[in-house]
Amino acid sequence: MRRILTFSTYLVRNGGKSLPLIGVIVLAVLLIVGIVALMNSIPYSIRTIYKHSKNYTGLVPRSNASVDFAMRKEIRDGAPVPIEPILVIRGSQAQVKSIVGGWPFVVLAMRQDDMRRYAKRLNITKIEGRYPKVGEAEALISEPVARNLKLKIGDPLLKPDNADAYSMFPVKIVGIAQTDYWTMMMPYEYHEKYHFPPYDSALVFAKNPADQDKLDRWIHEKFRGANVRVFAYFLLEEETNGMFRILYQILNVVIFTLVAVITLMMAMLINIYQSQRIQEFGLLQALGYTRRDLIRRVLGESIAVVLVGWILGVAAAQGMLQLVKSRLMDPNAFALDVWDRSALLYTIPVPVMIFLAAVGAIWSRFRTFDPVSVVERRLA
Repeated sequence: MRRILTFSTYLVRNGGKSLPLIGVIVLAVLLIVGIVALMNSIPYSIRTIYKHSKNYTGLVPRSNASVDFAMRKEIRDGAPVPIEPILVIRGSQAQVKSIVGGWPFVVLAMRQDDMRRYAKRLNITKIEGRYPKVGEAEALISEPVARNLKLKIGDPLLKPDNADAYSMFPVKIVGIAQTDYWTMMMPYEYHEKYHFPPYDSALVFAKNPADQDKLDRWIHEKFRGANVRVFAYFLLEEETNGMFRILYQILNVVIFTLVAVITLMMAMLINIYQSQRIQEFGLLQALGYTRRDLIRRVLGESIAVVLVGWILGVAAAQGMLQLVKSRLMDPNAFALDVWDRSALLYTIPVPVMIFLAAVGAIWSRFRTFDPVSVVERRLA
């Protein structure tokens, strides 16, 4: 007899009524995870594309012809951590693709030895092809860049008829570095001869990569207000967070509205669902089952529906995101975290609010429940 009161009894025997409730929760969780994960892929892509800047502090002159010797000496003498020899570089503008359009990217113009030092810093150990030759219109790019721009060895990275990636002569790709970092390199001597403006920038590396953030912040404070612009990864993160703050506030409103609508709809469905079971509850109470037993059973059913719906919704969302990642994101080197924790956290209000709505409906139903009148109506 106690088997009658197990929460799974009604759910299993009446799948036609319980499955729609689970389905609504699955769709709500799937929608929320999909929206949030795809939204998060935009700032995640920014951090992924420019992740190479974690390895150095960049200094670009504002009004000087270059980051001069005095500035470099000031950094060497005052740096709070041991540093590598400072790289003197130049840069040209290129562009990479993202899910929201083109983003600017720098082609670093370096001398031969500096290219290899920089590649070592990025843990580049394998190159398909070779390094660019001194003074030649040649470039080395990383594998994500090649995938993103659909480029291969022999294709031009910069060319005269490309306003977003210009060079007087076609700069052909001669090597593709096997690394997760996005990077583009070309010979300093070629840039010095054919590109304008003719100013030198600098890259500063901490000897211990773990000290790079400390060095970034020190240089940023040291040259605050000076005629150089500092590029550092922590500044990129601050700019990214600020850029998307309003967008995420709008997203919160959208998710709140969605949760409210789903909760209201589920409350109405649960109320109808419980109304159809009045005779069942009346007969069970007439047979000797207490109101507490019935409430415990109905709450168990509600918990089971909510948990199963949430788990299936998360599983469905992971399947959808894996499909999106493999078919859309990976072929273009776009970034997407299919196990995005914040996306999963956004779904927590769905089962919580639906369960609270179920508790409210159950309390309202049993507060004035009279099993005698139910049995009398059934016998009449």
